[in-house]
Amino acid sequence: MIDEEADRRALPGNGLPAERVLAEVRALRAADRPTHGGRLFAYVYDPAVPGLDELAAAAHAGSAHVNGLDPTAFPSLLAMENTLVGAAARLLGGGPGSAAPDVVGSVTSGGTESLILAVKAARDAHPEITEPRIVVPASAHAAFAKAAHYLRVAVDQVPVSARTLRPAAAEVAAAIGPDTVLVACSAPSYAHGVIDPVAEIAGAAAAAGVRCHVDACFGGWTLPYLRRLGADVPPFDFGLAGVTSISVDLHKYAYAPKGVSVLLHRDPALRAPQYFAYADWPGYTMVNPVIASTRSGGPIAAAYATLRHLGDDGYLRLAAVTRDAVAGLADAVRAVDGLRLMAEPESTVVCFTATDPGLDLFVLVDELAARGWHTQPQQSYADLPRSVHLTVTAAVAPRVAEFGPDLAVAVAAARAAGPVALPAELRALAGTLTPDALTPELVAGLAAGLGLTAPDEAAAPAGPLPGRMATVNTLLDAAPPALRERLLVEFVGLLQRPTW
Repeated sequence: MIDEEADRRALPGNGLPAERVLAEVRALRAADRPTHGGRLFAYVYDPAVPGLDELAAAAHAGSAHVNGLDPTAFPSLLAMENTLVGAAARLLGGGPGSAAPDVVGSVTSGGTESLILAVKAARDAHPEITEPRIVVPASAHAAFAKAAHYLRVAVDQVPVSARTLRPAAAEVAAAIGPDTVLVACSAPSYAHGVIDPVAEIAGAAAAAGVRCHVDACFGGWTLPYLRRLGADVPPFDFGLAGVTSISVDLHKYAYAPKGVSVLLHRDPALRAPQYFAYADWPGYTMVNPVIASTRSGGPIAAAYATLRHLGDDGYLRLAAVTRDAVAGLADAVRAVDGLRLMAEPESTVVCFTATDPGLDLFVLVDELAARGWHTQPQQSYADLPRSVHLTVTAAVAPRVAEFGPDLAVAVAAARAAGPVALPAELRALAGTLTPDALTPELVAGLAAGLGLTAPDEAAAPAGPLPGRMATVNTLLDAAPPALRERLLVEFVGLLQRPTW
């Protein structure tokens, strides 16, 4: 019940009681997807370890006001960062006694920042190259494109096989030219969870004298443990001489709160161009190893506490639980007529598509959501079909037995509903409209027709989202990538409006 007297006291300039503020936050959070419980297959990583959230929150609170800008003022944060980097390096084939004894690294806010910095370091190591380029598989994370956009670096994209979902190493090698500053590969790729031929790609990069970055943001903290559990994990880390840098996200399978990632370089000389320093002004000399200057110590302390608490044996156990959950989910997909796995699982991803034209995957995603399962739809790309992505964590394991029957029922419901039929004029528009032709009026009309409205047009502060997204996803799937990008930018822009 709303306290009307409290409302009258909450005049401009007057703060609200702490309990009231927390109640508002809880009310807003009620609309979110569930971050715990093993029913959300994207965005969050839940180990289902009792007490871990409380430990991480306490560590976060204790260092939230510590500033990572100056390690000499806050040596606690420097010590924790060095510990995180050392743990990541040791796990990924670096450190004393290894093939890469001089590995160094930096803690970043997430995988995107790690990839941007890997591209920056490669670009800035070659100031003589006026038009630098990077070579990436089509399956590489979109953060590489973001890095190239921000840093004015050109991208040479190598296609992936529709059968293997990987690039051919020979085609990667052929794409390397005199202006190439970095070659990238994934372990594994996010969309389908398959590991690129890292050894061959790194070898080709080394032969050309070019850096090779392995994006292990998704798999870097699980693949070594899966290998120890007997999985046939191909080489992908610093054990390969051609690998010059690796990124791994601790807020994924190290199960730290967001956002913490680690970017590793094979030696200090490779990392040196990553730094930004500036003294040509009257203030303090600025030295930044990462993009941000001021950085809260909270996420770093939370990650430190998480790693120290779970330990090596804990991560091995979580990897085993996750491996079994992946196997169970893959079996559930195989058991349903009309579905097929995009690839046999190699890491912690289950990705599937439809073989039945009457089974609309986007409708299936909505039917699964109606039954409490939140999956990630992926639009078609080149000759790759639309698919459904499941990021699997340890918390999923107790739910696996429930998923199979619900998947079968959801498939039957999707078949009964039939595929989404876009109006002919809308489908024609998606196929012929250019991004530059989008007007605010046209975008607003499309958004209204799809059930998307701005916050100030609705009671909910974030604005209402349609309960079912199949029509939206079908429209995006019908649009070429450039138009798809522009439509999403405009739709999200409509949602992100101030409330007064």
